[in-house]
Amino acid sequence: MTNHNTPDTHALDTASTATPDKPAPGRDDRPHREFFQMLAWRWDVTAAKEFARGRETEGRINPREWAGMLHLVAIDTEHAARVDMSEPLIVITVPDSGMLIIDGWHRLYKALDTGVPELAAVILTADEELACRIFGGEPHNDEYEEDGLPDA
Repeated sequence: MTNHNTPDTHALDTASTATPDKPAPGRDDRPHREFFQMLAWRWDVTAAKEFARGRETEGRINPREWAGMLHLVAIDTEHAARVDMSEPLIVITVPDSGMLIIDGWHRLYKALDTGVPELAAVILTADEELACRIFGGEPHNDEYEEDGLPDA
């Protein structure tokens, strides 16, 4: 999983993969867009924040229950030290999988570091998750049988 912010807010070494006509992975030509990617799935965090803005929190996250996933996420410890812990995490349900934090990993890291026992979370609806999803969860190709060979 990776959490990509725009160049203004999070420095990433992506110069080797970017070209003038193709932004680096996780980047967008629109300024100030945030993305979260896990494996072959990517979400527009900026859009998720728009859905979550002003909404009451619906859940509480125990940071210790998510600590094992932190090694999969790029954490900028200097940024984590400055995050606003009052901002709720944004959580989605990945179809056919389970819950996933798409915004708030730096807050989760800081909560673990400072002993905060729980964090507030906004849980997006299935329609909101789909609207924020850039890619991932595409239907399977029906031209192949279960053994992976093309249909005869």
